Amino acid sequence: MTPLDPTVKSLISDPYGAYAALRAEAPVHRVTGPDGLPVWLVTRYPDVRRALADPRLALDRSHAAPGNYRGLALPPALDANLLNMDPPDHTRIRRLVGQAFTPRRIAALHAPVERVAEQLLDAVEAAAGPSGRVDLLAAYAAPLPITVICDLLGVPEDDRQDFRAWTDTLITPDPDHPEQARAAVKAMLGFFTGLIERKRTTPADDLLSDLIAVRDEHAQGGGPGGDAQGTEVQGTEVQGREAQDRLSEDELTSLAFLILFAGYENTVHLIANAVLALLTHPEQLAALRAEPELIAGAVEEFARFDGPAPLAIRRFPREDVTIGGVTVPAGETVLLALASANRDPEQFADPDRLDLRRRESGHLALGHGIHYCLGAPLARLETALAITALLRRFPDLALDAPAEELRHRPALRARGLLELPVRIRPDGREPA
Repeated sequence: MTPLDPTVKSLISDPYGAYAALRAEAPVHRVTGPDGLPVWLVTRYPDVRRALADPRLALDRSHAAPGNYRGLALPPALDANLLNMDPPDHTRIRRLVGQAFTPRRIAALHAPVERVAEQLLDAVEAAAGPSGRVDLLAAYAAPLPITVICDLLGVPEDDRQDFRAWTDTLITPDPDHPEQARAAVKAMLGFFTGLIERKRTTPADDLLSDLIAVRDEHAQGGGPGGDAQGTEVQGTEVQGREAQDRLSEDELTSLAFLILFAGYENTVHLIANAVLALLTHPEQLAALRAEPELIAGAVEEFARFDGPAPLAIRRFPREDVTIGGVTVPAGETVLLALASANRDPEQFADPDRLDLRRRESGHLALGHGIHYCLGAPLARLETALAITALLRRFPDLALDAPAEELRHRPALRARGLLELPVRIRPDGREPA
């Protein structure tokens, strides 16, 4: 068994160097995780890609061998979500919510996202003041996705700051104070339960109201008049076309939690990591400024180069499975290293180089197979518009600290900065 640093410092401070060494040594490693339990870490691109789509690798924790997995205990009303499900439940729930992320709906969000970005950039300029210095993570990269996803779901503005604090606690729990994570879980459960009840009483034109309508109509045996065929729910195209397309109350609550949690957290760090990548690669920054139309391909390269999720959600083999020539016993925990696969030199030429014109495609930052990120189109849109608006507004944007001194969150499964200090104009220059 290969021991990992118990504090996982190498995979936080230098993840790509650490993964490169593991990848070169072997395709699969049995390692001791930070919780002291053994896991199988898959590091090479072909193996990771195949494993992501392998139905023998389950997300449902009921397939874990006794004592082989120790995760954060969530109540059923938050736990019954897509990250813990396999078909047929996964297929049923994904079909219901997937209609909220169709190309047409994402295109309709273009103008609202642009508007949020411009409003936040006004606030960035005000916060920077005469010095021109600001933490871009706190002032821009974090509030943009939370605003967009909360608007989509219908979360009141007064509740958004609390949700960000709870999310931060769950992503980077303090091992010395586990009660903080438990308190955050309890608070989030109360928040979503109360929000759903308010939406039931007073529905609005938002995704959560529409999901509630789908759940309640099916719980009553169909749409108006007991029609079990279901009806189209106005506003989000979330449809209940078959009697079997239904949500339990726990699934409804968990789905709202997952959409808000994942829709916020990953996009925050995709945007911030992208800005850092540009500011530490001036030739690529210059290329994007000269050719803004490169942004679509640039977003894919940002995700490959330094994506927000180094590891896919854990899997549990339903039976003994061979990965990279290594037999992994049924029930043991498998971690698929997306960050390692995306820097595999057998798949990507010069993989440690940021190249906004890169021709190779197929990065795995957003997953692969039936568990491919449901919100990927929205994350792409938000990142593209956020970067475009930022570069247009601040032509002199630069880091305000040495890159090597920037700190990342002490989390194995999340690749994100604690802060991103920048200057939006040269020292001493007053705003125009």
